[in-house]
Amino acid sequence: MELQNTVKEALNALYHHPDDAFRMQADRWLQDFQRTLDAWQVADNLLHEPTSNLETLIFCSQTLRSKVQRDFEELPSEAFKPLRDSLNNLLRKFHKGPPKVRTQISIAVAALAVHVPADDWGEGGIVNWLRNEMNSHPEYVPGFLELLTVLPEEVYNYKIAARPDRRRQFEKELTSQMEVTLSILTACLSIDELKEQVLEAFASWLRLKHGIPGTVLASHPLVLTALASLNSELLSEASVNVISELIHYSAAGSSSGLPVHMPLIQVIVPQVMNLKAQLRDSSKDEEDVKAIARLFADMGDSYVELIAAGSDESMLIVHALLEVTSHPEYDIASMTFNFWHSLQLNLTKRDAYISFGNDASIEAERKRRLQIFCPVYESLVSLVSFRVQYPNDYQDLSYEDLKEFKQTRYAVADVLIDAALVLGGDMTLKILYVRLVEAVTSCGNSEQSEWRPAEAALFCIRAISDYVSVGETEIMPQVMGLLPKLPQQAQLLQTVCYTVGAYSKWLDASSSGQSILPSVIDILMSGMGTSEDSAAAAALAFRHICADCRRKLCGFLDGLFHIYNMTVNGESSLKVTAEDSLHLVEALSMVITELVPDQAKRALEALCVPVVAPLQEIVNQGPEVLNKKPSNELTVHIDRFAYIFRYVNHPEAVADAIQRLWPIFKAIFDIRAWDMRTMESLCRACKYAVRTSGRFMGITIGAMLEEIQALYKQHHQPCFLYLSSEVIKIFGSDPSCASYLQSLIEALFMHTTRLLTNIQEFTARPDIADDCFLLASRCIRYCPQLFIPSSVFPALIDCAMVGITVQHREASNSILTFLADVFDLANSSKSEQYISRRDAIVIPRGHVILRILVAALTGALPSSRLEPVTYTLLALTRAYRVQALEWAKESVSLIPSTAVTEKERSRFLKAISDAASGCDINALAVPIEELSDVCRRNRNVQEIVQGALRPLELNLLAVS
Repeated sequence: MELQNTVKEALNALYHHPDDAFRMQADRWLQDFQRTLDAWQVADNLLHEPTSNLETLIFCSQTLRSKVQRDFEELPSEAFKPLRDSLNNLLRKFHKGPPKVRTQISIAVAALAVHVPADDWGEGGIVNWLRNEMNSHPEYVPGFLELLTVLPEEVYNYKIAARPDRRRQFEKELTSQMEVTLSILTACLSIDELKEQVLEAFASWLRLKHGIPGTVLASHPLVLTALASLNSELLSEASVNVISELIHYSAAGSSSGLPVHMPLIQVIVPQVMNLKAQLRDSSKDEEDVKAIARLFADMGDSYVELIAAGSDESMLIVHALLEVTSHPEYDIASMTFNFWHSLQLNLTKRDAYISFGNDASIEAERKRRLQIFCPVYESLVSLVSFRVQYPNDYQDLSYEDLKEFKQTRYAVADVLIDAALVLGGDMTLKILYVRLVEAVTSCGNSEQSEWRPAEAALFCIRAISDYVSVGETEIMPQVMGLLPKLPQQAQLLQTVCYTVGAYSKWLDASSSGQSILPSVIDILMSGMGTSEDSAAAAALAFRHICADCRRKLCGFLDGLFHIYNMTVNGESSLKVTAEDSLHLVEALSMVITELVPDQAKRALEALCVPVVAPLQEIVNQGPEVLNKKPSNELTVHIDRFAYIFRYVNHPEAVADAIQRLWPIFKAIFDIRAWDMRTMESLCRACKYAVRTSGRFMGITIGAMLEEIQALYKQHHQPCFLYLSSEVIKIFGSDPSCASYLQSLIEALFMHTTRLLTNIQEFTARPDIADDCFLLASRCIRYCPQLFIPSSVFPALIDCAMVGITVQHREASNSILTFLADVFDLANSSKSEQYISRRDAIVIPRGHVILRILVAALTGALPSSRLEPVTYTLLALTRAYRVQALEWAKESVSLIPSTAVTEKERSRFLKAISDAASGCDINALAVPIEELSDVCRRNRNVQEIVQGALRPLELNLLAVS
């Protein structure tokens, strides 16, 4: 009683106390209470207590539902019947409400049925028990109907801590009782006020994909009742749900399943088709129209393979779907978008025609179908393209509304791409060009003119750019000719710039491209000077054009450099942000790549001048000034160097540039090594210099390695490891660099293993762990001769064992990848000679590694991390076969039988045994996933398993 009163007081505080701190404290207490064993009895008592208020009833029903779902194993086996009877009494008590409470109690009973075998409910399981209860107590039928509705939904509810075997068994139990269920529901149909509830329950059971033939369902009273409701004045939501589920059910198993269900399809389709006229009936409620549209969309999605054959009957459905697409409400029209995509795949993908046999038959059928559907997709282009037009009040739209509008545009762009794949990009372009001409004709050249239709047409033309042939000569020259004549309105100019960039490949291939380029560059300059958004679009377009038209642009270098210098120097008339200016750096770098070496070297020097000058000025002011500068004042310039080194593909010229720049870089390294942002930027620039220059870097690479090796010990910047990783990739196999790299590897890894001595350190420094083990994997691939025989290799294996269960996703994945690479050494011809060295280190640790991997599978890492853990476990098993199986037996034997049954243990060990024998890895995923599910089924079990496997007990001794 005292605990019951405390719960009431806590709930009162949670809902009514004026102090936030009190409410939070009450909330925490109630959450903790829900996990206790006492919560069962207290929640049950308060639900039966006549004086409990609504807040108490809702909380206690949720608690009881949660306890049954997650913590049923806390109860002794003999508790089942008293619990069932108590829940049954509660169902009766709340059969008229409150609805929230009744629903929670229903879910609790359904969850109980998932846990407890059918025989415990009596012959026929819970469904028969429920029928008997309904027959004995007809006054409580509404409450029992809700239970009948939620029962099949709980089959797929993974909140219920049931074992996989039991969950599968429960699904079989329900499907075996399908006919009994339908007879119960049919009997309830005679009560008019229950009709809606009966149909909802029927829809819920249909989701089980139960195997009842279409011939039976076609004439079933429940189906006929749902169909009759479609024609009634008041369209029933429940009947729409039933028909929707029947459509999905009749298409289950794709085209192979359709003949079996054809009698059902032949009943459903005409009834839904009769609703077509209501799509345009202005007197219909919008929700009703939405429901009708949903049925048409469901038919399209489910029967798309039948529809793609192009029969007269299927074309009636297609034209109805066009009608839905044309609906003024976007929410309704967009229901069909998935159908147009699926139909496109069925019309264009070769796989859809395999049954037609030889190539000639396939091609003939493909042409026939495209001929039928091309007019449909032509109509579709016209029907959707207007939806991308900016609304009149776009300037007043909220952030959320603007985001929604952009998502609409992206969705329409996808539909246009589907149309272009069916019609061909050139034909789709012609249709859209007509809209553009109409829009341009109606808009003047002043900023106040109506720009929105032109912008919408251009957005659509841009969307299909990848599907317009580069040899198109009829429409694209006219489009490009129209662009300079459009008003200089910001949104329109932004789309003009994006469109120019999207057609960069066409510009390069076009015979008129060279003559068009000057006007295109003028447009982009206008974009850079109009608004930040249009400047961003112009900078991106500039990058695309320079990437694709670089040869043509070699003759425009002076003009390009003028634009580049204005941008990089922060010319006030331009509105290009520092971030967007990187597109111009990249653009010019790609043009320079096309120059002959001598010209490229001079151009590269010119490219570096406006970038190096501000950095040199800061360095010249002395260490104190350099140390105090905000990071972004340095990184804005260093990032530009990263782009230059990445995209100017002249190795010798870049090597010369980095050698000249090294004194400035070294000064920044020396003074700013404490600053993560600046170091990341600088290491990125150095990484690209190394990648582009390769072996031309000469002495600079040695100086760079000495620098990061010394600074890492002081400042522990992860990016030093990341830069070293790139160096290993380029120089790892070069014998002349062996001593440098040996020293680098040993220094970096030895220092890292001294930093990461326990799981708390991994948690505090996940970036270091991530980059350290990425580097280690690179060493295995590119310089095993330096890494595996070294003294740091065993230390790194020990370090990896400590960090496997770090919660940081990237760090954990890098550790697991490193270990998998170690175990997979035999797969690499370069590394076979090191297997005996590996074995000498791994075998003594194998039983511990396997135990930690099993702990990671069973709860030490999130279930989303299952795939990399499984792969690492199987790599270990493949490498050590019988030994690995022994380690696995030893590990799973630690898990108590209260958590894992002998059958579940055996299934897991069988998977490990199969892996050791060389079975296909994909076939082993299910038993491993099931052990994971079983051990995670609730908090108590997970704690028991982790307590037995002790994954966090490893620590490395810190070496001073």
